[in-house]
Amino acid sequence: MQYLPWLQGASDEFHAQLSRQQVAHAYLIGLDAGYGGEVLALELAKASLCSQVGSSGACGFCKACQLIEAGSHPDFYKIEADGAQIKVDQIRALCQKLTTTAQQGGRRIAVILNCERLNQASANALLKTLEEPGKDTILFLQANSPSRLMATISSRCQRIQVRLPSRLDVKSWLNEELKVADDYSWCLPVVGGPLAIVSAIESGRYQSLLDFRKGWIQSLSSAQLCASLQNVNEKQVSDAIKVLYLVLHRKLVKDQTMDPLIRSSLATFAAKIMQQEVRLSVMPTVNVLGLFEGIIIEYVTLLDR
Repeated sequence: MQYLPWLQGASDEFHAQLSRQQVAHAYLIGLDAGYGGEVLALELAKASLCSQVGSSGACGFCKACQLIEAGSHPDFYKIEADGAQIKVDQIRALCQKLTTTAQQGGRRIAVILNCERLNQASANALLKTLEEPGKDTILFLQANSPSRLMATISSRCQRIQVRLPSRLDVKSWLNEELKVADDYSWCLPVVGGPLAIVSAIESGRYQSLLDFRKGWIQSLSSAQLCASLQNVNEKQVSDAIKVLYLVLHRKLVKDQTMDPLIRSSLATFAAKIMQQEVRLSVMPTVNVLGLFEGIIIEYVTLLDR
């Protein structure tokens, strides 16, 4: 497992439960993948199957660990969304497999990633297995947004508690991981976590975020939409809007001499921007240029009051 220090406490607690043979039948890991939610779920699953598991987790060398690494352990099942949802046929097939005898003679383990994508039918199909999972069966449910998970599902799971790192902790981890002194942590609210920042840097997404930040600062200052924001495509518009919110928030924090009425209006405007970002996910098409030009006009009007 990639070393993520903020996961260590949760890992240690679960390993202690394993050593005491006091594991629950179902666990909910309400942690975004960007902070290591998927990493933790898979690490705990691997530890549950390891024949030589110790206080630091799976050994990595036994037959079970080798089979998992090869993606061929017959008693390990991983479920991910098929498109936008986890479908009922996926869950029914999983539940059927969990009723069979473990082929390796140990536990049967299932990991359901991004489980808030369970639809009504698939969630209902999972309930009986959560209530009566069978002997030596453990389910790990990982959720990026646990608040979206049905209460009937979450109430049947023991929660794995993880204390999120502070922004300073994230900055330190990134500096060590990337061997640089730059502060990449500013974009945490945009990408969703330190692992997502690393991925964004590797994919080039981070450079786009920097360009958006520079473009918004220039556009708000000049009251003209700058060239770098005129070619944003529909796949990038959510990132651009989230970066704009950060620019507005920073302005509110830094400018302590701002007129109180303007400050209040600007805070309301920033909240409206994020509401717009939420609505983007359900809009069939987006006129990006029109949207951005409208934002600049509304911002300038707000300051001229």
